[in-house]
Amino acid sequence: MRTMTLTTRVLLIAAIVSCTAVEPEPPAVSRTLWLDQNWSAEQRQWYHHASQGTATFGIPYEWFVALERPSLSPLPAGLLADPDYLSQFGFIASPRGPYNPSGLPVGFARGGEKIDPASGEAWLNPATGAALTDVGLTCAGCHTGRIDYEGTAILIDGGAAMTDLGAFRDRLGYAIGLTEALPLRFSRFATRVLGADADADARAALRRQLAAVVEKGKASRALEDQVAAQSPAEGVGRLDALNRIGNEVFSAQLGEAANFAPKSAPVAYPHIWDVSWFDWVQYNGSIEQPMVRNAGEALGVRALANLRNPQRPLYQSTVDVENLHAMETLLAGDAPPRATGAFRGLTAPKWPEDVLPPIDRERAARGAVLYAELCQGCHRPPVGSEAFWDARHWTRPNAAGQEYLKMPMIALSEIGTDPAAAADMMARKVATPAHLALGTDAYGPALGIVVERVVSYWYDTRQLPAVERERMNGFRANGIRALPAYKARPLDGIWATPPYLHNGSVPTLYALLSPVAERPARFSLGSRRFDAEDVGYHWRDLEVGFVLDTSIRGNRNTGHEFRDGPTGGGVIGRGLSVDERRALVEYLKTL
Repeated sequence: MRTMTLTTRVLLIAAIVSCTAVEPEPPAVSRTLWLDQNWSAEQRQWYHHASQGTATFGIPYEWFVALERPSLSPLPAGLLADPDYLSQFGFIASPRGPYNPSGLPVGFARGGEKIDPASGEAWLNPATGAALTDVGLTCAGCHTGRIDYEGTAILIDGGAAMTDLGAFRDRLGYAIGLTEALPLRFSRFATRVLGADADADARAALRRQLAAVVEKGKASRALEDQVAAQSPAEGVGRLDALNRIGNEVFSAQLGEAANFAPKSAPVAYPHIWDVSWFDWVQYNGSIEQPMVRNAGEALGVRALANLRNPQRPLYQSTVDVENLHAMETLLAGDAPPRATGAFRGLTAPKWPEDVLPPIDRERAARGAVLYAELCQGCHRPPVGSEAFWDARHWTRPNAAGQEYLKMPMIALSEIGTDPAAAADMMARKVATPAHLALGTDAYGPALGIVVERVVSYWYDTRQLPAVERERMNGFRANGIRALPAYKARPLDGIWATPPYLHNGSVPTLYALLSPVAERPARFSLGSRRFDAEDVGYHWRDLEVGFVLDTSIRGNRNTGHEFRDGPTGGGVIGRGLSVDERRALVEYLKTL
């Protein structure tokens, strides 16, 4: 065995620690149920595994499926990509099929040729000379939910994932480092990747490729460590998406370490039904155009773009613009909703009374009165009501005849929820080289320009006419803004989207309707067991899982509070009795 460096020994110790469970033991399920949300099984499977052009994990697909789980045993440890192993990070198993031949979990996609962003050259298999391919996450990895109830796994397209991407990233890093460091592991890995007949030169070339990935991983970890004190743990079901996109685009891909910012504002994965028809999206209402939103998300999970080398075509990227448009079309449906009085793409899930306890209709009727009094001023009338479709809630028709739901933006001073997500986007600045000619150092506008140019490069190389570009852009301008506010969206399907508030700091709907003093200040996330009474995930007495401490900036559970006294400063309505809270929870199950 080669002499191990101090770094390798530290890595191995970390790997030993990492072998403990990161998720609670899931309850046994005997039935899996996909709720009817207006998608066919084939549409669902395509959406779950269609590539956005991402290279999320920094290694080729052929390596990903060949890596063993992190272990110090000299014996084979089982493969990292096995569904039973990935499930402990919250990933949802997906059957093999035309769009998922390897049986990877929901949200994993095999892409095209893996390209070195610095040189523009393809990565090759040292033994065969064949081009290696990318593997990365797609929308469904973060926007597919699952709740377990009495033996049934209820799966929700467009729901909030309960994944722990940080924990998975760490395990993947340990698996790569151990493969590079330990000869027996490397030998097995090389056989899987290169074939049993590969010669010593091919194996040596593979080791050099692997060592380069390890060094890049160490550099990325060093940046993370520099801002760790300012970065509250994201944990289960949360991600600081906007800051991560900025770090990927303006630090990793641009090669500017100074642009690496703390992950200071984790947010819960938002549910995405109806979103195609909002006038502004993101929790802080910062993005207007669907294509820029989706291409920015793809860049954030490491679709690669040339931003640093002006000797090659700037803004050339791996972003799969065609697939992004197809995904958006599948979500949006085949007609503007106001024209038909219904959302026609991915629809909100209905409470399944054949699996979950039946709704108490008498109590829900009392809750409907409370909803009209306390909720619909911001969240709009119920989607199924005639009032929801009234023109005053919608923009005027544009040139394409499309109308969009106006998103009420509630000021931080009024809503009182944790300000970090909105405030930190407003404050962030980025340094960019002269060859990009962005004309601004404000993070939001700079990102909007970069993403628009990446998309336009794709359009230009295919010589798409203006009318086709407008269609693929969703007939909307590239509007970018940063407001000290959060949007209030419709509440259809809200029962299926715990935990609550934009940062996932409140575990159940019942707790959300309670005064802040009665909300849990610390609770565990990671269990998929559904609490059908309080409406949320079970959070008490979990032996393992992610503990969310709401005393930390970014995690605060304040605001959106019903409490007697003057409103403002986070108090949005009068105090509710226990019976009123129960009635309102029961009504929210019906939406």
